[in-house]
Amino acid sequence: MPKVYIEDQVFEKKNYSLEALPKGEYENCRFVNCSFANSDLSENIFLECEFDQCDLSLAKLNYTALRDVVFKTCKMLGLGFQDCNQLLLSVQFNDCQLKLASFYKLKLKATKFINCNLQEVDFSETDLSGSTMDNCDLSRAVFEYTNIEKADLRSSFNYLINPEINKIKKAKFSLQGAVGLLSQYDIEIE
Repeated sequence: MPKVYIEDQVFEKKNYSLEALPKGEYENCRFVNCSFANSDLSENIFLECEFDQCDLSLAKLNYTALRDVVFKTCKMLGLGFQDCNQLLLSVQFNDCQLKLASFYKLKLKATKFINCNLQEVDFSETDLSGSTMDNCDLSRAVFEYTNIEKADLRSSFNYLINPEINKIKKAKFSLQGAVGLLSQYDIEIE
């Protein structure tokens, strides 16, 4: 099946859960209020694309290329971003539901997560250096051997980050959020 090349298109209110998005390369395209839930986006290439108010929950991302892609107000439950093509991976998330997503071992330097629900997200061995997590809920998010050097988490909350196993040099935390750095010591802070 030949792959398509589509540029500068807007796709609105499409349900790709029922009929698959044609395999190919999408450049400077917008997907607005589309459903990709449980769909297979494997091997597609998205360059400078925007997903706005889309549901991508449990979509397959095997070797999917995401380069300069912005997700706005999207539902993205259980996505395995670690399966994406990691070459030039560049994403941004605004007002997204990313519960149970996995970014295992990815290089996400300077990535922006703004007003996102990141509950139970796996950031194990992820390079988040210089990233911004602005007003994000990080309840039960996993930070193991994660690089968050120079990252800004000042307005995020509910995180537990062990400074002994994560790189946190020059990362920014709020005073109230700093409690999440001390939880493994079983101390009382008043």
